Amino acid sequence: MESGATKAIEASSPVVQGGHLLDTLQTLLEEYLPEDQVACVYRAYQFGARVHHDQYRASGEPYIHHPLVVACILARMRLDHCTITAAILHDVIEDTPVVKEEIETEFGAEIAELVDGVTKLTQIEFENKLEAEAENFRKMMLAMVRDIRVIIIKLADRLHNMRTLGALVAYKRRRIAKETLEVYAPMANRLGMNQFRIELQDLGFQALYPQRYRVLAESVKRARGNRKEVIQKIDKSLEQRLRQEGLKAKVEGREKHLYSIYQKMKVKRLSFSEVFDVYAFRVIVDSVDGCYRTLGILHHLYKPVGGRFKDYIAIPKANGYQSLHTVLFGPYGVPVEVQIRTHDMDKVAEAGVAAHWLYKTSNLKSSGTTANVHEWMRGLLEMQQQAGDSIEFLENVKIDLFPDEVYVFTPKGKIMRLPRGSTAIDFAYCVHTDVGATCVAAKVDRRLVPLSTPLLNGQTVEVITALSARPNAAWLNFVVTGKARSKIRHYLKNLRRDESVGLGKRLLGKALDAFSININEIGEQALKVLLNDFNLESLEDLYADVGLGNRPPILVAKRIHDQLSDGNAARKWRRYVPSWLRRERASGAPLAIKGTEGMVVSFGKCCRPIPGDTICALLTSGRGIVVHQSTCRNALSARKSPEKLLDVHWEREIGVVFPVEVAIHAHNRRGVLANVAAVFSDMGANIDNISVEDRDGKYSVLHVTVDVSDRRHLARIMRRVRRVDSVAKIQRDKHA
Repeated sequence: MESGATKAIEASSPVVQGGHLLDTLQTLLEEYLPEDQVACVYRAYQFGARVHHDQYRASGEPYIHHPLVVACILARMRLDHCTITAAILHDVIEDTPVVKEEIETEFGAEIAELVDGVTKLTQIEFENKLEAEAENFRKMMLAMVRDIRVIIIKLADRLHNMRTLGALVAYKRRRIAKETLEVYAPMANRLGMNQFRIELQDLGFQALYPQRYRVLAESVKRARGNRKEVIQKIDKSLEQRLRQEGLKAKVEGREKHLYSIYQKMKVKRLSFSEVFDVYAFRVIVDSVDGCYRTLGILHHLYKPVGGRFKDYIAIPKANGYQSLHTVLFGPYGVPVEVQIRTHDMDKVAEAGVAAHWLYKTSNLKSSGTTANVHEWMRGLLEMQQQAGDSIEFLENVKIDLFPDEVYVFTPKGKIMRLPRGSTAIDFAYCVHTDVGATCVAAKVDRRLVPLSTPLLNGQTVEVITALSARPNAAWLNFVVTGKARSKIRHYLKNLRRDESVGLGKRLLGKALDAFSININEIGEQALKVLLNDFNLESLEDLYADVGLGNRPPILVAKRIHDQLSDGNAARKWRRYVPSWLRRERASGAPLAIKGTEGMVVSFGKCCRPIPGDTICALLTSGRGIVVHQSTCRNALSARKSPEKLLDVHWEREIGVVFPVEVAIHAHNRRGVLANVAAVFSDMGANIDNISVEDRDGKYSVLHVTVDVSDRRHLARIMRRVRRVDSVAKIQRDKHA
């Protein structure tokens, strides 16, 4: 592959698979790499051809063709020799008996790490396909955080796979195309690799919706001929005016790609003619000053469309993209989209993060692409640390790959970049995790707004915090950024664990009392034996499992008792167990409910129990315990599984309120709702919700959810409501 020694080796090889690709790769590499590095790449080819020699792709060609094409894609981007070498070897660990250590011995640690970063996890058993894909994605992203070249290799790999997708069966084509459109094309966009993004999107669109793609492609082909005259007229007028003003500029027509047209038609509900009637041009000049001068000249030539100007030079996109965008009223009244940028900005816009290798001689430092990508990768690492599992991490990354952005300001004038639709909570977490965690209110342009309000471009956002404040589970309903979502979930999981540990300790203690066993008196060695039997690492894990309802406490207590009572087990435990085993049997008092236990104790919405009601509790897997009225249908049906039923009672002193539903039958008269609401207010009861059900022309039923302290409080309210004119009857709503 290089002149001299390498060609001698090549000539002596018995079979050269993919010879024409090898020649292409050689020509590309010799343009910018020294001989010794080209030789290293050729050694990788020989190694790959040998281990893949009996493997073929679904298209029928030798497998080595695929890594060679991937290497050629990257060589055209002038990537370093380590990346090209890793591209040729990227499938050897996954698809052959070769291990990472062998690659490290042969080619060095750097190349071995790159190959390992792209390699899927094939040695681990996963419960389902989704979990396997998510875990592989997580592994690749973490490798990317260490070395950005991992994702560049993966994108090139995916690009060639998409180009040859036709060889696969239909369901595989759809699955891979969907994954490409959801993850890899947005990833290329996030890294500023525009050429990759466009081709991945069009290929994904073609595979996922072949009929729509065909119809749209034919429509574009037909319409293209009718546009030539208008395009030439606009192109000529732009070039002529810029030349008159003494500006050296390159003007080129820019046609929207098919997926972009499809998305615009779908999202904005436009017809094809409405989308395709927009004429797009790109003007490339020598300097930033020239960009703004060009903008003024074009606005003087054609009138600009109001509100359609964007300055991505002053405020670059998250992927480092810089350009001026404007829309003009062109000849014949047609809209003309124009992008104005410098040559360096154009290079970054097309190659993104890879421009660092592709244009080493250019001064690309001002683009900020690399810094933005590193900042994003740090955020990915933080998200990974907070995510509970790989599926949650994949979900957070997908959220974070939003293509559209809003730019808002801090009170001190700093620009913050957020995905479109972000709220004050997203902004707060973007500023700092502690600011997000203690956020209680927000001001937008000096006016208080709800925390769920979507932010708009140019707004100034101020976050109001309180040291005692904590993240709210309701925030997950409206936050947009992956960072905010992962931080909130992480906090709630820790909070839930603390609460489940406390509840589990109480529940297991009560259950063990019935067997005259006190778990606190078990010795350290005995405890280790017990936890090993349960396949858990600590006593806290056991409490958490019981508190979350994953292990019924009565069954755990019985298993402990059986182990201690069994002859063999008794001998095994005898030296650890003190005299408490023969202690008097305890009475096992019911568990007291206060209403402030947290997320692991909830109250059934079917019967809405309140203090004073006779209650029982069901142990529900993953949710902890759910309190019901003893007469509730759900509670009665659960008696078939007595191990899930818990004996509970209300605490004497309860300082919180509980929602209860009442049904008020009233005459259809003006003011009845206001009179009823006034009674609730006078009685110190807050109304959570009201719905009205029409029965006939004379009567309606008001279903009211109201907060009360106990049954006596509810009884007083109901007596007062009955005295209201127009109220015929009031009763407690029963859903079960």
